[in-house]
Amino acid sequence: MVLHLSNFFQLTELNEYKLHLATWNGENQPLDAFIRDRKEWDGWNSYRKEINEFNRDYILALIDFYPQPGVWLFGGVYRVLYRGPERNSHSYKIERTNFGEELVGRLKIKFQRPGRKRSLRLENYFDQLEVAALLEEPYSGEPFPGYENIRHDFSYLETVILSGRPDWKAALENVKGVYVIFDKSNGKKYVGAAYGETGVWSRWSDYIGTGHGWNNELTKLIDKKGISYARENFVLTLLEYRPAKTDDRLVQEREEFWKQALLSRAFGYNQN
Repeated sequence: MVLHLSNFFQLTELNEYKLHLATWNGENQPLDAFIRDRKEWDGWNSYRKEINEFNRDYILALIDFYPQPGVWLFGGVYRVLYRGPERNSHSYKIERTNFGEELVGRLKIKFQRPGRKRSLRLENYFDQLEVAALLEEPYSGEPFPGYENIRHDFSYLETVILSGRPDWKAALENVKGVYVIFDKSNGKKYVGAAYGETGVWSRWSDYIGTGHGWNNELTKLIDKKGISYARENFVLTLLEYRPAKTDDRLVQEREEFWKQALLSRAFGYNQN
């Protein structure tokens, strides 16, 4: 039996709603914003472009669930209190309603986005919103994938670390390791290592906080372009991991091996 959003929400005045399809804005994923902070997610619904897209009393918001193409996460219903002047306004005044609050972050919906618009008239698409799953708890991110499967964008790891995901933290804070940062914009790479009293979690937290982790070449790059460059272009991969009791010299030797293997001095950001 196929269920639709209409089986959960009995909305009678559909022409009072705009459907907000929140997707990648060139810098951040709305799903990551939702996980980090509900107030940050609220801001995605108050942002106003030059076109008055949310020109109705209510917004039914869906979040692009990017791990699964064509799937959206229910992000709540907002009331538009004030739209501002027709020009020179960059935000709406909104309030989060209690409508469907128990399903926010839990209801996954199948829907093929028609074109690239972020705002649609709800009455034209309400019957097409098919329920894909109902999660037991609000979505808080993908579970730790295992040490051998860490290949994640900087922006995703930023969400993991800033939200203090317990499964990721428990796995990474007590291991040493060698990692590589790939720059998608130019193919360059940086090989680094976490050893001493610093586990991988702590070392990667340095990158999330600064964008560069105080590495010389990366620092020059981020100082010039800003941390948004890291969010858009950096991918982190864990190459090797070792127990915390491993001798630091072994980790350093493996770091040197990977620098040579990946030619990260000649074609990357490593200097030494």
